Amino acid sequence: MLKKLPVLFFATASLSLSAYHASAQVGNIAPRDLEKMQIMEDSMMVTVDSMFNAYIPDTHIGYSERLIRQLIKTLKLPNSYLYPFDKLKEKINIISPDDNAFRIFNWSADVSQIFRRYYGAIQMPQENLKLYGLVDYQEQMSKGAEDSVLTGGKWFGALYYRIMANDVGGQKVYTLFGLNEGPVSNKKILDPLTFSNGGITFGAPIFGVGSTNFPRQPIRRFILEYKKEVHVSMNWDKEKNAIVFDDLVSQVNDPKRKYTYVPSGQYNAFEWDGAMWALRMNIAPITELQDNQAPSEDDKDQKK
Repeated sequence: MLKKLPVLFFATASLSLSAYHASAQVGNIAPRDLEKMQIMEDSMMVTVDSMFNAYIPDTHIGYSERLIRQLIKTLKLPNSYLYPFDKLKEKINIISPDDNAFRIFNWSADVSQIFRRYYGAIQMPQENLKLYGLVDYQEQMSKGAEDSVLTGGKWFGALYYRIMANDVGGQKVYTLFGLNEGPVSNKKILDPLTFSNGGITFGAPIFGVGSTNFPRQPIRRFILEYKKEVHVSMNWDKEKNAIVFDDLVSQVNDPKRKYTYVPSGQYNAFEWDGAMWALRMNIAPITELQDNQAPSEDDKDQKK
């Protein structure tokens, strides 16, 4: 028991420091504005509940549009970037990169029983509101998605769960990890985001994979498409210092039918080489076992 005390202590200290930092930030918001933000957040929670749970799917979009109006009204208050939206982030995605250069508000709403629309907005860290609204453009780019560069708020809709920052030629590039659930297949996406005086851009040639349409050019967006009923992983692995994702194969041996793709049992990875994400194949290869042969300890470690 005594050996565990330091671990518990440091975990508690870390949580306390995080809570103190959040409290200090909120303390920079004028009390009157803070009260308004809290009231508006409670109102948004009611809207979100209806957006996700209203019996008639056709009404979900209407509630989503109401949420947009409420969110913008709240963010227009001074220093709104400092407000953590602790309640709201339990219902929708609100995430930032480690450098806190921006934060993304992100959610989806059902258009019908099979179709879903994605929503997003990027807020910059300043006293007066600077917000980039995102428009789900995936239907218009179905065949050239991996090669497309999107500007003007156009965006391949997804729910983001991680953001990683890298420097490329002196410019910061943020790799966004997202999930897009479609009517016949799902997609895990790595989408690069850059900022300039002209606004935001999605898509950049930072993946060491040749384009299907332009084999001599690297893709600008990595998309892992697969069968809806299966689980596919794609996330950052600290131990391997890489983005690790499932290797996929078609159940019917037809590479063109992405909705038949399932995990093969092997894993591939992207490792940052200083300029782009370099592809590494089969980082955890399958070990073929004879009947009644148990896997070795090394094999078990590889599969974690």
